[in-house]
Order: sequence, then structure tokens, then C-alpha cells
Amino acid sequence: MGSVGEVFIGIGIGVFGGVLSGLFGIGGGVVIVPALVAIGFTQRQASGTSLAVLLLPVGLLGVIEYARRHEIRFHYGFGIAIGLTVGVLGGAVLAGRLSNTLLERLFGLFLAVVAVKFLVFPARG
Repeated sequence: MGSVGEVFIGIGIGVFGGVLSGLFGIGGGVVIVPALVAIGFTQRQASGTSLAVLLLPVGLLGVIEYARRHEIRFHYGFGIAIGLTVGVLGGAVLAGRLSNTLLERLFGLFLAVVAVKFLVFPARG
């Protein structure tokens, strides 16, 4: 498929991920990575591409809207951003040392655990 078709596939994945990100605060790990693996990316390529997308201010408009409604706890967000900065480097190094098969299985297990948590033990209030 040519690069124009790939851009349109990317736009479709991005719109879908963007809507879910705006609704639920999810995107890269839960939407973009599985979609890229489904179209033939390796787990590492999908993770790397998802991280590359995050370099751009993809969440800026969502942040502005949530902030307008006073629905962001910025102190927590700042701490999470610091932790992500350190953690993403460690995770990227570790991912480079694991096989794609193991990486896919670990990712699937992670998604399953999250699904069970939300389906069986929903938050109260």
C-alpha cells in the first residue's frame, strides 16, 4: 500500500483513538497499539509508533476542554509526567530485550487484567 493509503489508515486509527481518548482518557496502549498490530506491525513497531505520536501535542485540545471544566488535577498530572519520562525509557530498553512474541503476550495479559478490573470491580461513586 502506498504512503497516501497508509496516511488515511493512520487518520482512521487516530480519529478512533482520539474519540476514545477524549471519552475515557485512553489511546496509545489500548487503541493505537492493538490496531497497528492488527494491520501487521510488530509489537515493537506498534509501541514505537504510538510513542512517536505522543511527541506531538495530541492531547492539547482535550486538556484545554477538561481544564475549562476544572476536571484536571494538575499536581498529580505533573507527578505522572515525571514518572512517565523515567518509566518510558526503562520500558523501551526492556522492550528491546524481549522477543516480540513475549511482548505481545505480556501486553495481552495487561489488557485482560485491566478488562477484568473494569468489568468485575467497577469504581464506586
